[in-house]
Amino acid sequence: MQPLHARYPFLQSAREAVDAAGVDLAQVVATEDDVVERALERVEWAITDGSVGEPHRRTRVELLSYPVARVLVSLVDAHVCTRKYAQAEAESARERFGEEFAADDELKSTRTERLRLADLLAEFDLTSSVHEDPDGDGYRVDVGAYLDLAADQWGDEWRLVNRPLTDGQVPVTEQELHVLLKQAIRHRIDDGLPFSVPDAIADELTDEVERVQEVLADLDLTRDIDTVVPELFPPCMQALLDKVQKGEHLEHHSRFAIATFLTSIGMTTDEIVELFQVNPGFGEDATRYQVDHIRGDTSPTEYSTPSCATMQSYGDCINPDDLCDTISHPMAYYEKKIDDAEDDELEDWRDAQEAKSESD
Repeated sequence: MQPLHARYPFLQSAREAVDAAGVDLAQVVATEDDVVERALERVEWAITDGSVGEPHRRTRVELLSYPVARVLVSLVDAHVCTRKYAQAEAESARERFGEEFAADDELKSTRTERLRLADLLAEFDLTSSVHEDPDGDGYRVDVGAYLDLAADQWGDEWRLVNRPLTDGQVPVTEQELHVLLKQAIRHRIDDGLPFSVPDAIADELTDEVERVQEVLADLDLTRDIDTVVPELFPPCMQALLDKVQKGEHLEHHSRFAIATFLTSIGMTTDEIVELFQVNPGFGEDATRYQVDHIRGDTSPTEYSTPSCATMQSYGDCINPDDLCDTISHPMAYYEKKIDDAEDDELEDWRDAQEAKSESD
């Protein structure tokens, strides 16, 4: 079992390595507590933080925690759990391969086996569909592959009608190609979930399944909070909201981040549309469609707020405070602030919002 397989357990070669090692999953869940603990961590972090946590120092533990995590997701058999898990695994993979692709020559010359772009393209049969752009720094993707991988992407810029099309190929930047590859990974991870789990394995994971169900229940309670408190927003969302309210132009990734955040904390589409009315270039129909798309009302996917790592990569991580150092997701920040707030404080905020609504 190689470190490369532990970093990218969705690879076919990783599965073959596990098979070649003669791993008995029933025995693993019964005797290897560290594997089960890491698998539980993967799923819990996926639900609460949109990531799969820090990798285990032991290659075997990290690699085997992936199939065990898939077992847990299957036993829980909740759509939100499956969706968040697949998204988190794919996003974590994107962050890792992005770093490896960008590694300098010194790192590439080390003995540590690294994933190359050519390897990832071959993994998903995209070698003949993705080409370096001879006229620029980006790439060109065959239109069929592009349509398949961009189908779930939010934003007008992903629509084929808004892309130049030459000789059946769509130009994309390096970062956009990484997003498309992330989608390929998500599709593979999501494929086949949930699946039937033998009783011998399921019986060993009863406590872990109950723990995941508790986390989901806590998440639902958080989503049911009917108070939107900008004062408790993470600094990044406060900054984006301030730009919205000042009518400043927001880039697509910034609009996506604040819109997903606002839907996640319970704001209705009407409320978000009203909020965006002061923005330059506002179009009610387009904004309503985009918010409903994010919410999953007009798309097969309910989009989650980007993780802190993604916010940082797009330059949307603004004015981080001490709490930011301890969390990895904007929603975790807001949930922590809500949990720490006194009941009477929340009631005061509710009263203030109701009074504002009545005056409006």
